Amino acid sequence: MNSEEFMNLLSERTGCDEKNVSRMVSSVADIIVGGLQDGRTVLLQDFGTFEVKKKLEKIVVNPSTGKRKLFPPKLVVGFRPCPLLKEKVNLSGNK
Repeated sequence: MNSEEFMNLLSERTGCDEKNVSRMVSSVADIIVGGLQDGRTVLLQDFGTFEVKKKLEKIVVNPSTGKRKLFPPKLVVGFRPCPLLKEKVNLSGNK
């Protein structure tokens, strides 16, 4: 499902016009991003949890040259689905 399909479906289900739906989705995304930027975990009930995780630095060796390269630590966004979402996806996968 692409963004346009998502917006159309949400518009149909809520009865809101596409302009308002687009603003709402943008606002939700901004709130999630803002929370993550503040170092907070964002929990959406019956959906899942977004959180920032720190990846440690690592040394990688090129197998053909033997040259070593250091990758610095970085922050990445992680998502952990809630058990209900996992269950729904697993049930729909069996159809």
